[in-house]
Amino acid sequence: MNMMNKTKSNTLALLLLVLVFPGMSSSYAEDAGISLNWKDADIRIVVEAVSEATGKNFILDPRVTGKVNLLSAQPMSKEAFYEAFLSILQVHGYVAIESGNLVKILPDATARQFPMPSSADGAAGPDDMVTQVIQVQNVGAMQLVPILRPLIPQYGHMVAHAGSNMLIISDRAGNLARMVSIIRRIDLASDDDIEVISMQNASATEIVRIMTALTQTQRADDAPVTTSLVADPRTNSVLIGGDKSERLRLRTLIAHLDTPLEDGGDTQVRYLRYADAEELSGKLQSHFAGQAAGQAAAPGSADSISVWADTQTNALIINAPPKMMRSLMLIVDKLDIRRAQVLVEAIIVEIIADKNNQFGVTWGVEGSGSNAPIAVTNFPGTLGVVQLATAAAGGAVTGDLIGGGITVGGGRLSDSGVSFAAILTALQGDANTNIISTPSIVTTDNEEATLNVGQEVPFVTGSFSNSGSVGGAVNPFQTINREQVGVKLSITPKINDGNAMELKISQEISNIAQSAAGAVDLITNQRTVETTVIVDDGEILVLGGLIEDTMRESDQSVTFLGKIPVLGALFRSRTTEKKKTNLMIFIRAKIMRDTAETSFETNAKYNMIRDIQESNDANPVQLMPNESRPIMPPLSEEQLNRTESQSDGSE
Repeated sequence: MNMMNKTKSNTLALLLLVLVFPGMSSSYAEDAGISLNWKDADIRIVVEAVSEATGKNFILDPRVTGKVNLLSAQPMSKEAFYEAFLSILQVHGYVAIESGNLVKILPDATARQFPMPSSADGAAGPDDMVTQVIQVQNVGAMQLVPILRPLIPQYGHMVAHAGSNMLIISDRAGNLARMVSIIRRIDLASDDDIEVISMQNASATEIVRIMTALTQTQRADDAPVTTSLVADPRTNSVLIGGDKSERLRLRTLIAHLDTPLEDGGDTQVRYLRYADAEELSGKLQSHFAGQAAGQAAAPGSADSISVWADTQTNALIINAPPKMMRSLMLIVDKLDIRRAQVLVEAIIVEIIADKNNQFGVTWGVEGSGSNAPIAVTNFPGTLGVVQLATAAAGGAVTGDLIGGGITVGGGRLSDSGVSFAAILTALQGDANTNIISTPSIVTTDNEEATLNVGQEVPFVTGSFSNSGSVGGAVNPFQTINREQVGVKLSITPKINDGNAMELKISQEISNIAQSAAGAVDLITNQRTVETTVIVDDGEILVLGGLIEDTMRESDQSVTFLGKIPVLGALFRSRTTEKKKTNLMIFIRAKIMRDTAETSFETNAKYNMIRDIQESNDANPVQLMPNESRPIMPPLSEEQLNRTESQSDGSE
């Protein structure tokens, strides 16, 4: 009976809807399904139709106005129809608030001022207005308000109570349920704890300094920093506090930093191969001390760096923080390299042509019965008659008294009458000198090298005799100064980026010359070249030279007699000297960058000397029986292979 009454009531409601809305189509079946098609229907009339269909009583606020459009493609139940009605109200800015048996339809801006359910779970539908108080446990409620405010519609309301750490939200049930879900995901219980991580290689203080600078940086979302780090120097440990995920991230970073250095800790020993440890240590210490001048000492500054040298092992002992240690090692790597060597060969060529002609006649005439000569001639460089006679009278005629060349004497010696004598001297000399010196020297790039080949020649600088002393013993003496005579070569090479090099050269050639007339001691010839040149690798460059052509003529004669044709030659002395000197100094420099090039040049010189020793068999010298001439040993196979590889590379 009740079912029949309910069906009649639904039928009457549908008939009312059709009569009220001519444009609305409706269908009714046994399942009470409703299909609607409203277009520009007045919202007040819609409320009346809904009241008839659902049996609810509505109170409309005077501000509730508007036109409604609703399209339904499928039949709806009565409950679904009411939910659709609530959605229509939400779209138009209204809300339905139940108050006992009445439903108030109000603008949603004022809905929060009326009683409503205190939880989204107690709402009849997702469009019902609900006011809910949410307790926040782990985060600050005040911090959530600016985050969640954009999610609340304009008619909604959100406020935080700092004392109780609660949020009060007024909104429709569907949106409020979403807000509660978001808050619960944010308000998770923190798993803060403290972890202790022992450092094995790094310094705990340094790790905390680095990690603090990383974690204390202001985040983009202005969220507070929840982690803390403390160093325990006594145990070299790091204490970490904060959220579990943050602790895990920090623990991973610390494990990455707490790794051993490739070459040890803060103190390292660096063995040098080519550089001088004592010299390099002072330069490194000065360099980093200069960088820190005027700045406060800080971890990793030059004040915490110590570099000293062990000369016995040619090693550097360095104490520095890891950052500065890497800088020091990079500098040492650049400086401790094998420097190239330079082979310098000086070629000194001297060609001298010397020709001399000398002709002279000396006369001596003695009067009758007198020992004094009437007339005597004695030209320089010729043998004098008086000199020869004096030597003969004293029995002191020796081979040294007669000069070079040919000497012819003649005359008349008698106790009565006039005695005379004549000595003719004639000399012609030709001298050719060809001297080639090739001093060579090897030195390192930017290092001075000196080669000195010669003799020490004594020169008398003073004397004292006791010929005038009467009594007492006075020892005569002479002071002598010894000077180097020979070849001196001093050179400093500087290799450029390419194959050229700058050579600072000092070359000196000295020898003992033939004593000149009037000289009281030995005479030395000296030729010096000091210059700076640029030469390519393996090229020959002329440094300087001397081309000298000297002509000296001396003609002495007796006045008037020497000018007599033909016979005048008997009263003359003539000397002609012609000397031509050609001196050239060349230089050849060869860069030897590695062991192969050094071996090639060394073995070439070695084999040259050995070949000269073996070639002495062509001019044999009689040796004692069972004795052999000393010869340099042959090169080893390793040395020969090294030389052959260099020769193949040069070709």
